[in-house]
Amino acid sequence: MSVNYGSKRVVVGAHYGLRDWLAQRVTAALMVLFTLIVLAQVLLTSGEIGYDKWAGIFSAQWMKALTFSVFIALAYHVWVGMRDVWMDYIKPVGIRLVLQVFTLVWLLSCLGWAIQVLWRL
Repeated sequence: MSVNYGSKRVVVGAHYGLRDWLAQRVTAALMVLFTLIVLAQVLLTSGEIGYDKWAGIFSAQWMKALTFSVFIALAYHVWVGMRDVWMDYIKPVGIRLVLQVFTLVWLLSCLGWAIQVLWRL
């Protein structure tokens, strides 16, 4: 006969807690840094800001790469948040799976569109 002192805690869920919390903070910090860089470029630009100025800001290869990495960070940030919303509030597994797949397809489509926009300048 086995004696069980105390109880083992059974935790349900996906066990993403700390990793996703940290990912949300890191991606948010990257987006803030990018926003500050773009704001600095806009504020330090003299003259009227039109299409040519915006195209000039994003024409450098390093800026395209930085912008795309921010888009990836944004997509991951959105994925973590929406996945948590779907897991917390949508109880039927089938509907939750459909919503998660739709979210992934939508986010990947947005990243594809970002590639088209960035490298067509």
